[in-house]
Amino acid sequence: MNQATGFCFFRGRCLRGIVLAFASSFAPLLSAAIIGTNTPAPSLTRERIATLPAAQQAVWKKYLKRSERQRQADQDFLQTEMRDHGIKTPVVPRAGFSARSIPLNQPAAWYGSHEAMRIAGMVVSFQTPAGGWSKNLNLAAQPRAPGESFAPDNNSRYPGKNDFDATPAGHWDYVGTFDNDATVTELHFLAKVIAAGGTGQVKPFRGSFLRGLDYIFAAQYPNGGWPQVWPLQGGYHDAITYNDDAMINILNLLREVATGTNECAFVPGKTRRLSAASLQRGLACILASQIIEDGRRTVWCQQHDALTLQPVSARNYEMPSEVSSESTHIMMFLMAQPHPGPEIIQSVNAAAAWFEKAQIRDMAFKLVPGEGRHLVSAPGQGPIWARYYQIGTDRPIFGDRDKTIHDNLTEISNERRNGYAWFNEAPQQALARYAEWKEHLSE
Repeated sequence: MNQATGFCFFRGRCLRGIVLAFASSFAPLLSAAIIGTNTPAPSLTRERIATLPAAQQAVWKKYLKRSERQRQADQDFLQTEMRDHGIKTPVVPRAGFSARSIPLNQPAAWYGSHEAMRIAGMVVSFQTPAGGWSKNLNLAAQPRAPGESFAPDNNSRYPGKNDFDATPAGHWDYVGTFDNDATVTELHFLAKVIAAGGTGQVKPFRGSFLRGLDYIFAAQYPNGGWPQVWPLQGGYHDAITYNDDAMINILNLLREVATGTNECAFVPGKTRRLSAASLQRGLACILASQIIEDGRRTVWCQQHDALTLQPVSARNYEMPSEVSSESTHIMMFLMAQPHPGPEIIQSVNAAAAWFEKAQIRDMAFKLVPGEGRHLVSAPGQGPIWARYYQIGTDRPIFGDRDKTIHDNLTEISNERRNGYAWFNEAPQQALARYAEWKEHLSE
């Protein structure tokens, strides 16, 4: 077992093909081998906390107890509603993509309209007792009814034996999450409505917004990171989550609250100070979790263990690795910090160097008629980056639902090859901004 990467390599086996090189003659994926098996991310438990130095255990035990207490309170709330209304099975709410059902790009005046107030009321109705929101909800259809679940059916469409994304006991799944832009999107929307509406109209929305911030404060780990789901759900959901920009979305919101910018000027001073402190702890976590290989900083994984900060897996096909897309937005966030100190500068420089090294030119990931999506020769095109790179070799790797890890994209199942973003162009944005950032630092 490689402790740094978290997946098992087959011993005594030579990989076929060539060593991958990152250059214009890049010929990735010509080797063909199952190079490992993905292993599950550990949950945050009392047993794991007990392995920490004695001085660190108390704050983590307190955090875990707070999570367990809030989870029970959330479940008790729903059970009481069901009993009071004679409901035996909770109603499953209408599914949708929350970030698309809540408009964030309307003119400022629109957020004071009757329609905006109507949607805001429905948003508030789905806020969990803890103060967050689930994902994949249609929040513009109808308000939550008594006895209705706070979350839609978020179960995996491809459940397998010992699946990392198996439905938890009691089907209490993603009830309060930062995944898929959840919670942060709702708070941005409420802030816009509060800023545009009259005092009497927005009073309940103001209370909901502040409860949402309290949810964010409560969910933050002692080391500054955030889990994907809170109260904790277990498994990879307990990991510090950069995936889909969950943590960066939180930090950008906290920055607006702390500075009173955009629609957040109404936030009380005490809450703004709490947001500023939370923001700094989150920033420290980013710097502490940057992957270091052979003494050099590189980039980040999609998720890092809550206690050790080591890269860990998520779903079966998402393995511990250096990731390009999320690392792009982490780097952009770091470059947006005013008056960056030496640690931030070192971190950004290292990430930029890694992106330069890992770029792939003269290739494109595209649909081949009759064959699905493939990485094909495309002279003059690029650069692009693989989504995942093996820690230590910086070569692209690909996972499948059976937990196998491959160095050849064509070896994984058609369903995963065609249903996942294995390559992207996002780092170009960070590298372009980096050139301006370096120039500004030298002024």
